[in-house]
Amino acid sequence: MAEGVRTTCPYCGVGCGIIATRSGERAVEIKGDPEHPANRGRLCSKGTHLGETVGLEGRLLHPMIGERRSSWDKALDLVATRFSDTIAQHGPNSVAFYVSGQLLTEDYYVANKLMKGFIGSANIDTNSRLCMSSAVAGHIRAFGEDVVPATYDDLDAADLIVLVGSNTAWCHPVVYQRIQAARAEQGTKLVVIDPRRTETAEEADLHLAIRPGSDVALMNGLLAHCRRERLTDDAALAVPDDFWATIEEHGDLWSVAAACDVTPADLSRFYDLFATTARTVTLFSQGINQSLRGTDQVNAITNLHLATGRIGKPGAAPFSITGQPNAMGGREVGGLASTLAAHMDFSAENVERTARFWAAPNIARKPGLKAVDLFRAVGEGRIKALWIMATNPAVSMPDAGRVREALAGCPFVVVSDVIADTDTSAFAHVRLPAAAWGEKDGTVTNSERRVTRQRAMLLPPGDARPDWWIVSQVAGRMGWASHFAYNHAADIWREHARLTAYQNVDGARVLDLRAQAAIGNHAYDTMAPFCWGGTPFADGRYPAPGGRARLVTIRQAKAPEPLRNWPMTLNTGRYRDQWHTMTRTGLSPKLSRHREEPMVEVHPNDATALGLDAGGLARVATPQGGSLFRIALSDSQRPGELFVPIHWTDRQSSGGRAGLLPRPLADPQSGQPGFKATPARIDPVATEWRGFLITRDAAIPLPECLWATRVTVSGGALFELAGNGDPAGLEATLPRGERIETQDRARGTRRTAVIVEGRVAAVLFVTRDGKLPSRDWLISQLGQASAGPVLLAGRAAGAAVDSGVVVCVCFDVGLKTLVAAIADQKLVSVAAIGAALGAGTNCGSCRPALAKLIAKTPEVADVAG
Repeated sequence: MAEGVRTTCPYCGVGCGIIATRSGERAVEIKGDPEHPANRGRLCSKGTHLGETVGLEGRLLHPMIGERRSSWDKALDLVATRFSDTIAQHGPNSVAFYVSGQLLTEDYYVANKLMKGFIGSANIDTNSRLCMSSAVAGHIRAFGEDVVPATYDDLDAADLIVLVGSNTAWCHPVVYQRIQAARAEQGTKLVVIDPRRTETAEEADLHLAIRPGSDVALMNGLLAHCRRERLTDDAALAVPDDFWATIEEHGDLWSVAAACDVTPADLSRFYDLFATTARTVTLFSQGINQSLRGTDQVNAITNLHLATGRIGKPGAAPFSITGQPNAMGGREVGGLASTLAAHMDFSAENVERTARFWAAPNIARKPGLKAVDLFRAVGEGRIKALWIMATNPAVSMPDAGRVREALAGCPFVVVSDVIADTDTSAFAHVRLPAAAWGEKDGTVTNSERRVTRQRAMLLPPGDARPDWWIVSQVAGRMGWASHFAYNHAADIWREHARLTAYQNVDGARVLDLRAQAAIGNHAYDTMAPFCWGGTPFADGRYPAPGGRARLVTIRQAKAPEPLRNWPMTLNTGRYRDQWHTMTRTGLSPKLSRHREEPMVEVHPNDATALGLDAGGLARVATPQGGSLFRIALSDSQRPGELFVPIHWTDRQSSGGRAGLLPRPLADPQSGQPGFKATPARIDPVATEWRGFLITRDAAIPLPECLWATRVTVSGGALFELAGNGDPAGLEATLPRGERIETQDRARGTRRTAVIVEGRVAAVLFVTRDGKLPSRDWLISQLGQASAGPVLLAGRAAGAAVDSGVVVCVCFDVGLKTLVAAIADQKLVSVAAIGAALGAGTNCGSCRPALAKLIAKTPEVADVAG
């Protein structure tokens, strides 16, 4: 077997180290790297099953001009010519790049250099704008530079960890396991602040289910409490004249409790925990950032830590944890339209400095358009040529219907991607095949500022090339070949490192990679993970005027009144085992089984009042648009609020399009869209029949009916279906072959199996009134020798075991298996379940669900309690 390659996971910002070992031409075995400081060998379910996603299903393998295959020379010449002609006719601000946290730092650097340094516009923004730009703006306002002042080691050292707007157990499971280890080993307390009672909140010492958008009131009230307890010291800080007077406006415990819609007793308990625990880490994520006041919410958190001295010390810091694998790397090189490069802004001094370094006389001199404004400019015709790299804005942007209209009207759209057909690439005039994870080589920076090499273990298939190579080739054809003459990713890394050190006197900027500026190719290839910046702010000095951090005056905005036509509040977020728009995780049969359909979570009281039934369909609508979702009742929701996942696209479902729903409004400081509190309504949608299709042909289009969703399963695809009228049209989706059929007219049930060359090719089950069988056994029959008419029973003779909905994806343990084992074997703890079944012993993201099952099992609940 080939030697394992040390690399990094391509999913979230935790930045887990992986050892990937080739086991075939397009096969890789995955395990966690025990020597990587970020994860110490642990992986979440997504990382564990990366090996299922490296095949060539759906890959873009050749340059495409329209629907015709092209050579690289023709495609690159066309891109360069169209961009050059557009700039010549309409100016540099008539073109734009929209890039991604999926890019490596070297890719990001080259794209930013081309746009800002040589095209002369700052119209390059990234999908990281959608997940963490409020943290960037908040850091710059408070510290003078976008520096995350914490590492994962601070979680080990903390006595109190406060999670704000972060379902860490699902979205960053390896970090959550580190938190749980600190709780078990040293008694660290955990407070979760989140409107939803998430899986993370289930196991917290205290959960504050605050009203959405009341975070500023909560943090200001806590700071006022600390002031009264004489725990604040602002002598070394820059303090606005009105700061403390504003804080005292939030000084009344009962007023803050009312603003946040929590009990005074719970609020007082939180205040006391924070006030008496000096070593506190406040870890925050999208629930804070993805708000129309995200930057203010970030600064309310940093104010609290700065004024109480909980920063620059072990176990004490505000800690923004990023969503994407290289959101931080993009921030470092200037991937955001609001920054220049190397943590420099657009001050005249920084512009001239960067222009000298790049030898770029046409450098951009002011910020460019942020994501929401960028696509608005495309729709208005101001941007006439757009290059989209490694992202899917037709799904992920707010008000995505309007984004699609903008793309459809843009004169020239280029898409670089690894997947041939995405919702965005449908609008492309040119598609360029990029290298994927496992094929590309470079660096990423995780949430704790740790730089790690991402290494290739597979050859790029077809004509696929690294993104930095593609951009450099276009730059050369636009006339700047000598400035983009890179032969190796290490060439770009060294240049980036030199820029961070260039005229960076006495550490004026914390980001300083001068030790990397002259490393050789071998040293780059063997680079070990490292954190830049040491322990930021340990000496009390900040990269701000006078060396002092700044407290920012912030008031809690008045809570908006519910709108008559839009009385609900819509929140969006992630599922545990999926990633973004599922172009990678959607290829994994195991990851697809945890949540097979996009569901809207509704409080049972709301469901009763609105006539919504669990398992039925509902239309969630906002002023921007509407989409269908399967209904899931959950008392974890606050009444009056809804939750939907972000992952589903037109490629996987006829509904579930969360991006259609949020408003195209953004935080005025950061430009980050507000995905978390959209006025909405929900209405039941009646259907006459429901069913499912299981087929070996995973590439067939979605069947035409009201509700059709697709997930990958072992050996093919599973479609969940529902609709009105005659379902006979579904028969057209079945392959040709021998058919076995049965009907039950009383229940309106029809079951069909198709056998091709003696093996099961597809099954279609539809019913109006009857029950549908479990899908698991039928899925296992795909490609197997025909079981004959028994297929139509949906289970093998002798009662096949139905393990139920998958709870532990890492070890494929289902709900029914767990319930039976807990009762029969008297498993009174999560550890006991792990010892018996393995569930919960890998990434741990299912552990809250396991604990809930124990509590709900009468035979063991009393003992467990």
